[in-house]
Amino acid sequence: MANRIPWVGGNWKCNGDAALIESLAAQFAADGAPRAAEVCFFPTALHLEKARAAFGARAAVGVQNVCAHGKGAFTGEVAAEMAEALGARWALVGHSERRSLFGETDEQVVQKYEQAAAAGLRVAVCFGETLAQREAGASRDVCEAQLRPVLPAIKCWDSTVLAYEPVWAIGTGKRAALSDVAEMLKFVRDYVRQHAGVAAADKVRIVYGGSVTAANCKELAGAPDLDGFLVGGASLKSEFLTIVHALDK
Repeated sequence: MANRIPWVGGNWKCNGDAALIESLAAQFAADGAPRAAEVCFFPTALHLEKARAAFGARAAVGVQNVCAHGKGAFTGEVAAEMAEALGARWALVGHSERRSLFGETDEQVVQKYEQAAAAGLRVAVCFGETLAQREAGASRDVCEAQLRPVLPAIKCWDSTVLAYEPVWAIGTGKRAALSDVAEMLKFVRDYVRQHAGVAAADKVRIVYGGSVTAANCKELAGAPDLDGFLVGGASLKSEFLTIVHALDK
C-alpha cells in the first residue's frame, strides 16, 4: 500500500434518517480502538449537515452526486460549491446507479469530477463492468473506457480515489473471488502508471466496492493493490466498523 492512507466510504444511497445518523455516530464515538483508515460517509444531500455535525472529526461526509454544470437553472441538482460550503469534503462521481438508472455518460463524469475538484472537494470516481460485460470477457475494456476520459482531468492524485465496483457483484448474491479483485486492482494501477505516470500510480488510492461486508472484508483486504472499500448496504449497519478496522495493521 506504499504510504497511502486506507480509505473507506459509506454510500447510503437513498437511505438513512436522523435516528440512523445518531446511532452510527454514537457507535463511532464509543469505538476507542485506533483505526488506520480515513472514513467518509455519503448520506443523502438532505442529511449532509446533520451527519457532518454528528460525526465531527471522527469521519468526513460527502455528497453522492454533483451537478455537471455548477450553480444555475438546474432544478433538483446539487452544486459542488454549495455542498462544500455545508461541510462536504468528498464527492462521488460515476456510480454505477447513476450510469445505469440516470444515463450518466463518461463525459458527464468528467464534468462532475472537474466541478467537484474546482470546489475543493476530494473525489471518488466509480467504474466497473456489468455481468454481461464480464461474461463477454470485456471487464478490462469496459473499465479502461470509463477511466480513460477522466484521467487527464485529475490534477491531485492523493485527493482522488478510484473505486472499482463490479456491477455484477452488487446486490446480486454473486461475490468476486479475491483473485478476481486482486487482478482488476492491479490492472487499474498499472493502467494509471502507464497513462498518468509512476507518481500518480503511487499516490492514487484504489478501493473495491462490490458488496463488501463484515464477512468478507478481511479476506478482501489482502489484495495487494487494495487501499480500502466503498461500502453500500453494510455502511448503514454496525458492521461498518468491522469493515473499517479490517484495514488496520
